[in-house]
Amino acid sequence: MRLVAYFLLLALLPLLGALWAFSEVAARGEVDRADARLNADLRVTVADFTRRVQDAEQSAASLARATGFHQALAAKNRGALSRLYREVPNAAFFSAGQLAAGTPPPALAVRRSARVVDQNRDTLGRVVVSVPLDNELVEELGSNPGLDADDALALVSGGRVVVGETGLEQARLPVERPGDIRIGNETFRALATRLAAGPGETTLVALTPKSAIDAQAEQLRRRILFLAAMALFAAAILTYSLGRMIVRSLKALSEAAGAIARGNFSSRVPVRGGDEFASLGRAFNHMASELEARIEELAAERTKTRDAIARFGETLSATHNPYVLLPVILESMVEATGAVGGTLVSEGEELARAGRPEAGGEPLKIPLGNDDQADNVLVLVPPEEGFGEDATHLVHWLTSQARTALENASLHRRLELEAVTDGLTELPNRRQFEESLATELTRVERLGGSLAIILADLDDFKHVNDRYGHLAGDDVIRAFADVLQDNVRGIDTAARYGGEEFAVLLPETGTEGAERVAERIRAAMAERAIETYPGAVVTVTASFGIAAYPGEPTQEALIAAADAALYRAKAAGKNKVVRAEAAAVRRTA
Repeated sequence: MRLVAYFLLLALLPLLGALWAFSEVAARGEVDRADARLNADLRVTVADFTRRVQDAEQSAASLARATGFHQALAAKNRGALSRLYREVPNAAFFSAGQLAAGTPPPALAVRRSARVVDQNRDTLGRVVVSVPLDNELVEELGSNPGLDADDALALVSGGRVVVGETGLEQARLPVERPGDIRIGNETFRALATRLAAGPGETTLVALTPKSAIDAQAEQLRRRILFLAAMALFAAAILTYSLGRMIVRSLKALSEAAGAIARGNFSSRVPVRGGDEFASLGRAFNHMASELEARIEELAAERTKTRDAIARFGETLSATHNPYVLLPVILESMVEATGAVGGTLVSEGEELARAGRPEAGGEPLKIPLGNDDQADNVLVLVPPEEGFGEDATHLVHWLTSQARTALENASLHRRLELEAVTDGLTELPNRRQFEESLATELTRVERLGGSLAIILADLDDFKHVNDRYGHLAGDDVIRAFADVLQDNVRGIDTAARYGGEEFAVLLPETGTEGAERVAERIRAAMAERAIETYPGAVVTVTASFGIAAYPGEPTQEALIAAADAALYRAKAAGKNKVVRAEAAAVRRTA
């Protein structure tokens, strides 16, 4: 009875401790869930606020570049300025330091401004678009569906509560991680972050009542403790019933297991009767007999597997070339599985072989293909007696690793291509264009010759987006990319430089040749009717700036000269080609 009692205590006391610890962890989990929710809410809210500030900055920049706005501001046409103001909320237009239209930005707001200049770079005025820090902003930010009904947002600026609980300015706000703060007689769980775009010391705070968290935690703890009590009662009855039977055989089994653990595989358990413990004893004795026989086999197989995996891992770390990986895969499988030989076949052609694949039993064909290696087949030739169960499992395991390695190699190649390719047009991106330009400049500096670049920009592209939508804008960009590819040579590089701006690198081409290419592209684009989503047909023109080496000595100077020529083409009325060196404008027919 004493052993049964000890067994009962040893079984139930750890269970009691574990259940109590689990209830505490579960209660703490309520706090952690609240913290995670506040953290997520704050991230989403800050991202929304940052987007509003960026939109204000883009709106100010767009207005500052608009030709109609230039004319209205230069003519001090308040009617036209007022119409623009109504199109952009919280905008104000200043001319000569005086408010020309709109409403002055409130004192507590994030302001983004842009200088308005004419073609001579003289200042006409300034556009200011603001994001007021007020109740309306906090209500809009707080419309995030992730916020619970008890959650709230507050805004503190310059030590003063702009929106939120009175008394919040007296609390020590937790910035890096959530924490408890006390406001009046109530405790809140809160998390704060400083708004980088806000004026001065502006802080956004997300908070929720601590009482609601505590109530949830207490309710959860009670449920867990109730279930634990029921489980403990059932466990106590079951343990007592089984304990007396278990203890009788426990000592003999424990002694035999201890001997096996010390390496004495000749130890056996006395077997009496035909109950479950007798079956366990027989199984234990059989295990001891088999274990000794398997130790040496496992050690040998472990060595082979370790060597194969080591070689495989070293190759993976050294290369992403699948045709370097495949022979290593073959050699590793032959060595690790005990095959007499093997071959690697791709599209019916043998790429590699190991061992003596012409000997042995029936070959085992293992496809290694993915999208890029659909016809790669590894053929393993087993010994005369065939592969054992362990070898078969090892073959399947190594095959899965090999497929993963080949897929990773293919993915690596695709990622390398995507890093230098524009996803919308499939043209080289700006990074690839600038690398190609640097390479070509190095070549002509060393060997002589010339090169030219063309910078092109779609005219009034924003009107297409505004009128027909961004999907239509994407169609126009793709159409211009097709025009570029149709009108350049195989050695030329046409790239999407950014947004609606494109660039063309023309090796072994001077200014005159580049001008002819640009004029051909300009005419083709002007004549092209583009069908856009959702069924509209638009015609879009483009302006071009040309610069050539050796007229411009460096990559930076070459791009700057072409960009300046493009600017003059825009200023001269668009749909034109302008050369950098002579600033000559080729007008449309």
